Amino acid sequence: MWVIPLVVRGLSVRVNNPNTSDPLVLVHAKALLTSTPEGVTDYVHADMHDPGGILAAAGRTLDFGQPVAVTMLGVLWHVLDNDEAYAITGQLMRALPSGSYLAIEHPTLEVTGEKMAAAIAYWNQHGTPPGRHRTPAELAGFFDGMEIVEPGVVSITRWRPEATPSGDPPEALDAYAAVGRKP
Repeated sequence: MWVIPLVVRGLSVRVNNPNTSDPLVLVHAKALLTSTPEGVTDYVHADMHDPGGILAAAGRTLDFGQPVAVTMLGVLWHVLDNDEAYAITGQLMRALPSGSYLAIEHPTLEVTGEKMAAAIAYWNQHGTPPGRHRTPAELAGFFDGMEIVEPGVVSITRWRPEATPSGDPPEALDAYAAVGRKP
């Protein structure tokens, strides 16, 4: 299941990959459609390869005059072409006002190298859609023109880490993340 939540104060829209064949995705999405006086929730069944469609559908619920947070966690690795991946996030972020955020999580080979490369190769042989790793520099490219929030493009365990029972920081993982703010 691919979910691209677009969030603005008190409002959220969830966008799922239409290629999923899992009927539980829609059931789960409908269960999440609980609005409160503080905000409203909506579900948009869309393809992340069509950011214009996502924006049009999300615009029925979200006020794009207010900052929005776009979280693309574990989905961009399925967009194999860098230019296409950058175009998707670029189109989404260009439509949003100053103060909006983009959060990305993506596999790299920075920690385990060949072990992660083998895991991605295994996925590509047995899973769909295919995926790929990106380097931290390639991940930083998603944030061109944005202010990257500290600690930057790092292993997800480096984002607000809690010490392990031994007091040591958690081990780094090949999953890297970053958050950027549109100035």
